[in-house]
This record gives sequence, C-alpha cells and structure tokens, in this order.
Amino acid sequence: MELKGEAKLLRIFVGESDKLHHVALFEVIVREARQAGLAGATAWRGLLGYGPDSRIRSAKIMDLSADLSIIIEIADTAEKIEAFLPRLKELFEQADSGGLVTLERVEILLYRRSKP
Repeated sequence: MELKGEAKLLRIFVGESDKLHHVALFEVIVREARQAGLAGATAWRGLLGYGPDSRIRSAKIMDLSADLSIIIEIADTAEKIEAFLPRLKELFEQADSGGLVTLERVEILLYRRSKP
C-alpha cells in the first residue's frame, strides 16, 4: 500500500478500564481499524493525566489500580478515516464509554513495510 502526502491523524483517548463485551475498548478499536483496512493503529498507555472529571491519574506504584488513559492513533487518507468515524461512534455508544476523539491534518513522509 502506497501512502504518502496529505492524510488525517485520528487520535482517540479512552480509559484503560473501558470495556466492550468484556474486551478492552482500545483493543476493540484497533481490531476494528484493521478490519476497516486502515493503514495502521498504535495504542499506548498514558503515564499521567486527567480528563473531564479533573481527577489526576498516574502510573506511580501507589496508583497502579488507577484508570490510566489509553491513546490510539490511526493515520490514513481522509476518506478512509472519515468512513471509520461512524463505526467509532458506535463502539463508544455500545461501550457506554466516555473519551476524546480528535482529528488533524498530517503529512505522511514515509510508510513502508519492513523487509522480512
């Protein structure tokens, strides 16, 4: 797949404890993005942050049970990202979950598969 030039970056913030049918919401989103044929998705865990409730959550040893943020980033063409947004909305509604979704313009300089 050739992907270069202007594209969109979809950034999704969910809570680590958010679930959909007993599966972590971030995992469901990444798998759905793959099924939709998006170029790639990466999820990682936040170290420190807060959301609408202003409650600070951290990865400090004393707070390991805290509901840390998981950030998922997906970059692809504007058309493919836009086509995925209704499915993403459905996932949030099915999970009855809060979160934050942002979209920005990016320029892809390199996108290639590693050599085996």
